[in-house]
Amino acid sequence: MSWIVFALRNTLRNRRRSLVTVLIAALGTAGILLSSGFALFSYQGLAQSSARDTGHLTLADARYFEREEDTPLEYGIEDYTGVRERLLSDTDVRYVLPRVHFSGLLSNGDKSVIALGIGIDPQAEFKVRGPFLTVQAGEPLDGLDGASSPEVMLGDGLARSLDIAPGDAVTLLATTAEGALNALDVRVKGTFSTGIPDIDRRLVYTDVATAQELLAAGRVSTVGVYLRDFELTDAARERIAALLGEHYAVKTWYEQAVFYRAVRSLYNRIFGALGAIIVVIVLFVTANAMAMAIVERTRELGTLRALGTLPAQLVRMLAIEGAALGGAGALLGAGIALGVSLVLLFAGIEMPPAPGRSTGYPLQIAISPALYGIAILMITALSMLCSTVIAARTSRKPIVEALAYV
Repeated sequence: MSWIVFALRNTLRNRRRSLVTVLIAALGTAGILLSSGFALFSYQGLAQSSARDTGHLTLADARYFEREEDTPLEYGIEDYTGVRERLLSDTDVRYVLPRVHFSGLLSNGDKSVIALGIGIDPQAEFKVRGPFLTVQAGEPLDGLDGASSPEVMLGDGLARSLDIAPGDAVTLLATTAEGALNALDVRVKGTFSTGIPDIDRRLVYTDVATAQELLAAGRVSTVGVYLRDFELTDAARERIAALLGEHYAVKTWYEQAVFYRAVRSLYNRIFGALGAIIVVIVLFVTANAMAMAIVERTRELGTLRALGTLPAQLVRMLAIEGAALGGAGALLGAGIALGVSLVLLFAGIEMPPAPGRSTGYPLQIAISPALYGIAILMITALSMLCSTVIAARTSRKPIVEALAYV
């Protein structure tokens, strides 16, 4: 304990030198945490978007994921109500949402455009999609009875292409499950944006009943299963697959998130290279700062040696000093990173749209206790290691030479 007190007192003897060392460690820690936090926030946002789009788990007929359907709902789920009841019996399941996928033509009478339709449970669907689907005009679907005609919501790009607005009537044409053509007159209740222009130029939402009426079938294409937490996905998949049997297949959101996997692979390379550069810079700058701090004290160390202090004791004292300065700097840097993260959380600063998207996203830094702990320990250990290596070399210098050092 006396060596620890002695080492800590030594750090206060030359406050300017100690302050510079602490600031270097703080800037390095803040840089690592801010860059890592931004990467983590990007990953979390992409994962949330992918999971809310499909569900943490997607349930379908086993053939649905393996083959192309010749007609709509060829591999649809017949007993959706029974499947839903069994799924909701699992305590980890929050929502079970049916979806009916189809393609066809949307016409305003003068112009027809290819459209991709999805029949949904509107009230639950818009709740789980949250900020990843924005109503641009009109109102969202409510799925309630009493409408004079079936209603749809259109991607804003599709609405602009047909020059239609909420309240207008359009005709939806598709192939039925039996291979015949069917058409429905529907009313546009609103327009929305997913943030991806290519999707907004084609996507149509309607309620499940309307989609089934258009396709002349009572089946659903897939069932989206939303869980209480991301971490439950793999375990819930195994339970649900065992519960429903081999006739159904269960896919996780990650298996279906092609865009997420591609972007994460790209970001891993970008942020990995950036992180490596920051770590190398911090390593060399910290090592240089600790080296200068120890070399300047060569005569002091020679005096301690002349008074009978062993080299091992000097190394231990300087290692403790290095850990103290590095730890103080790491804590200061963590505080700076935390402060910047909180400011950005409430500042509302928007990043420009990513390639292939029409909307920006908030500039935020994820705050991860594990990440902060790792960064603080890494900087503290790095400072201690640098001090130990340099102190070991300096302590081997002959006493006379150390006393004469200028």
